[in-house]
Amino acid sequence: MKIQREVVVPASGKSFKLFMPRLRKSFYWHYHPEYELVYVEASAGIRHVGQHVSSYMESDLVLIGSNIPHLNFDYGLKTSYKQIVVQLKENFLGTAFENTPELTAINKLFEKSVFGLSFKGKTKIKAVEKLKSMQQLDHFGQLLCLLEIFQLLAKSKEVEVLNEIDTSIKIFFNDKIRMSSVYEYIHANYNERTDVNEVASKVHLSTAAFCRYFKKQTKMTFTDFVNQYRISQAKTLLLQDQNISETGYAVGFDSISHLSKLFKKIAGESPLNFKKKYIQA
Repeated sequence: MKIQREVVVPASGKSFKLFMPRLRKSFYWHYHPEYELVYVEASAGIRHVGQHVSSYMESDLVLIGSNIPHLNFDYGLKTSYKQIVVQLKENFLGTAFENTPELTAINKLFEKSVFGLSFKGKTKIKAVEKLKSMQQLDHFGQLLCLLEIFQLLAKSKEVEVLNEIDTSIKIFFNDKIRMSSVYEYIHANYNERTDVNEVASKVHLSTAAFCRYFKKQTKMTFTDFVNQYRISQAKTLLLQDQNISETGYAVGFDSISHLSKLFKKIAGESPLNFKKKYIQA
């Protein structure tokens, strides 16, 4: 579960890689120099980009900048899903971005992607239609279609910026603490009683120093972060039609009332209402 550098190799004759990965049994916390556009269609899943952790419902379309650590979007999915990923080098068009005024908006989009960008609404629908159609085109047609997608995203206001600061891997490597070690601990222990003293020791800090550091990095306390991770996992289990009691114990809560209280605080509704909304009686 240590952070890994993915080596991206486009097919012969192409400047980008278009594929449909299936990695749901793997916790693949990784980074790569290439930009990445991810579309995933699933009942619910975890979105973990840089320091941002949340859940997505039904589908997600995210643009991730160069060297931004992220988790595979199909991690832990147990229901059927579809996923399309495009990876392209920073200079996939050479100096075209610098010398072609028509590409200015796309260039700015890539600059913003260092924060991680999630697209919604009509923008997502139109972009996904084009993504799906790309698979039937030749290499040149795919390139043109990809530019159309990026132009659409660049002009859209239906976008959520996932991180407030640059979270590229150079920041992680220049830091004395490897956040990947913290994420590894949370992933391995979220369904048990996590111990902030233990994780602080793991990254060689006093508990007080770790708490200050963690809040600076994530804008949350360690406890709040773990609880958000648990609720994201709980949503997935509820959508697999597990009952609320089983779900609570599976993600580390010792009572239904504790789960319900935190679920409502984080998700804005009770576990029961959430389940009724998405699962047909």
